[in-house]
Amino acid sequence: MAKQPRAWQRMLSGRRLDLLDPTPVDIEIEDIAHGLAFVARWNGQTKGDFAYSVAEHSLLVETLFTRMARDVTPQWRLAALLHDAPEYVIGDMISPVKAAVGPGYGALDDRLTAAIHLRFGLPATIPVKVKRQIKAADKVSAWMEAVQIAGFSQSEATRFFGHPDPAVMEGLDIVLRPPRDVRQAFTDRHAELLAEI
Repeated sequence: MAKQPRAWQRMLSGRRLDLLDPTPVDIEIEDIAHGLAFVARWNGQTKGDFAYSVAEHSLLVETLFTRMARDVTPQWRLAALLHDAPEYVIGDMISPVKAAVGPGYGALDDRLTAAIHLRFGLPATIPVKVKRQIKAADKVSAWMEAVQIAGFSQSEATRFFGHPDPAVMEGLDIVLRPPRDVRQAFTDRHAELLAEI
């Protein structure tokens, strides 16, 4: 009988996260913040001395979501902050790679998302309306990232991500920071939102 391949990862917190059957008790915000601060968006193909991390992206998406959606509760702002949280263990794959990997990637992402949500008091699956609003903020973030740090022209970014409302982006500039600083900012924002819930 063939031995099953290992499907768990040891986290810096000491937790052992089973990727096939993740449970909320094995999720720690420090592990998420640390992992996301070191996962590069755009496969690392961005300008600057530091990678643009998924943690930094998540902070921007939460800010944009708060600006774009009406009557946003702290609970759904937390969902926006955590929208890419599974990437702390599975990495940030660009859309063409996700398509090539197939439906297994989506199922893995869904299992991790449910465990993360339950760990922090969110429903395993968030309402479709809220999910759409977070996705809209995510697309604005992608447009900003494409233009500001990934070398896209505005017209090219608009072709891929739509044309965002300039008012939503007003005063927001992407500034690349060391992973240590982004990790702390992510952890701090998480704590602020939990305190508001």
